[in-house]
Amino acid sequence: MATKEQVVIVVGAGPSGLATAACLNSLSIPNIVLEREDCFASLWKKYSYDRLHLHLAKQFCQLPLKPFPTTYPTYVSRDQFLRYLDDYVSHFNICPLYQRSVESAQYDEAAEEWIVKARNLGSSDPEQMEEYSSKCLVVATGETTDAFIPQLEGLNTYLGEVIHSTRYKNGKSYENKNVLVVGSGNSGMEIAFDLSNYGAKTSIAVRSPLHILSRGMANMGLVLLKYVSLNAVDSLLLMLSKLWYGGDLSRYGIKRPEEGPFTMKVKYGKYPVIDIGTYQKIKSGEIQVVPAVASLGGNDVVFEDGKSYPFDAIIFATGFKRSTNKWLQGADYLLSDDGLAKPAFPNNWKGTKGLYCAGLARRGLYGAALDAQSIANDIKRALQM
Repeated sequence: MATKEQVVIVVGAGPSGLATAACLNSLSIPNIVLEREDCFASLWKKYSYDRLHLHLAKQFCQLPLKPFPTTYPTYVSRDQFLRYLDDYVSHFNICPLYQRSVESAQYDEAAEEWIVKARNLGSSDPEQMEEYSSKCLVVATGETTDAFIPQLEGLNTYLGEVIHSTRYKNGKSYENKNVLVVGSGNSGMEIAFDLSNYGAKTSIAVRSPLHILSRGMANMGLVLLKYVSLNAVDSLLLMLSKLWYGGDLSRYGIKRPEEGPFTMKVKYGKYPVIDIGTYQKIKSGEIQVVPAVASLGGNDVVFEDGKSYPFDAIIFATGFKRSTNKWLQGADYLLSDDGLAKPAFPNNWKGTKGLYCAGLARRGLYGAALDAQSIANDIKRALQM
């Protein structure tokens, strides 16, 4: 197992990893990108639904050093974003090593470098390890690493179809079927909207209070945060949301949190729902809101209010877990047990001994872009010392 030496190893070829590699390449800093999938941006290429659009305006979603084409609309579609990423990778000559599953990464105090071991899943012997060493290690595996489905009581006895949102493409095959979406974040709400448009009898399980904002409100809030306080922005957004969507949403099965939309995002990583038409369908009764799921059995789903209904399919839009702590050793000061950055913004990206993380502060593509630039500039300074 020969060691392959690098200046920087970047783990992950999603948008965060690509942004980091681009910034490093622009500064002529040698680097290698290890990616466990067979392509870059695999979540976008393989595991996202057809109608997906970026929820925020394009100026908040572009990667460093290369803006979106001026011909792109304000809200970029999945296909447009993928074309942009294709151009981005080509423009910055980013060449990830695919099907490399990182199994361990630890710092060698004597050699003052990181030792990374990875399995080549595409080789004839996928159990054989490859070893890499570098002065710097960037964890850019993303917030959406491993699809998560909660182990609900009776799930293994449910007779209908069960998929995670990463396996959902569109609602064509669900016409006239009773479908339950579990999870009321942006993916869950948009999938429910899509199912309804295809004629599915759609319900969505809402467990926690949530804020609903229009695209315009959310983007206005991001702009205002540059000039006024978080609390002032939250107060304005809450007032606008109540004016637009109504003051009391409980009649539709929805409750607002006590804290404001951006406060919820900063403190708990809970994004407001950016409404693309789902609320109107809930209001009209086209989409039914139900409480959290208590248990399943046969074709029936029992909810926390004691009521039960039959469903042909369940789509879990229940998010992701991260497995960084399984392979990265000695980094608990930088990353929490769930694989997200521990230090508060804007110092979330930097560890010690050449360890960095990009895109793990729950600040979306905008935050990942800032992280990438900060990391590359910091490594450049360190190399000049």
